[in-house]
Amino acid sequence: MLDLIDIGANLTHESFAADRQAILARAAEAGVKRIIVTGTTLSASRDALQLAHDHPGRLYATAGVHPHHAAEIDTETLTGIRELAADPSIVAIGECGLDYFRDYSPRQAQRDAFEKQLSLAAGTDKPVFLHQREAHADFVALLKNVLGQIAGGVAHCFTGERLEMKTYLDMGLYIGITGWICDERRGELLRDAARYLPLDRLLLETDAPYLLPRDLRDKPSGRRNEPSVLPHVLKAVARCMRQPAKIVAEAATQNSELLFRLSESNI
Repeated sequence: MLDLIDIGANLTHESFAADRQAILARAAEAGVKRIIVTGTTLSASRDALQLAHDHPGRLYATAGVHPHHAAEIDTETLTGIRELAADPSIVAIGECGLDYFRDYSPRQAQRDAFEKQLSLAAGTDKPVFLHQREAHADFVALLKNVLGQIAGGVAHCFTGERLEMKTYLDMGLYIGITGWICDERRGELLRDAARYLPLDRLLLETDAPYLLPRDLRDKPSGRRNEPSVLPHVLKAVARCMRQPAKIVAEAATQNSELLFRLSESNI
């Protein structure tokens, strides 16, 4: 029986409101025993923490502001995130970073918000849950300023190529891999990079309800991704890494426990 941890699922998303308990039941049946619920705004982070409180030892949460919402960040928001971070069920600061692909917030606002959350993370002794899309150079430059001050982090939903991955590994980051690796159109660079990913830096995630694997045979109604799909991602990663799925699963779980300090103290 698998013992997997989905390190990134947006369970506060409205698409989960009607059947969240069934989703958790399906995840457990599939071997996904623990899930980290992603916080993307102050409000969503509060909701994520409430879910973690409702399911102690099973759900955990992150607290942060996604770059899409960077223009909304202010002193009150940062204070709220800092207060949430004091709760043991909050295991990381984020989702934070830069997104120059969508540019839903001005780039300078994104950089300012990212810097502020990195500084906040340094003061909480919690790792960072990182987002980067088409902003590699600025992302690395800002992150390097605080590397010695933060408690590690993960490049969430990594979709890049081998050299980009090496940069993150050299910075001490973990690499989070989603169903993007199953995409025959867009996942080729990621599949190549995964061949060189050390087992001790791998984390697994679904990013549900997004990124439903394109090669999934029995696609759910509405094409909504959910944590029970994680074993499918595991198998794809194992093939790329040329390792038995059991070995990859054990490594990913151990890495997740180490980075996010998942233990009895989080319950």
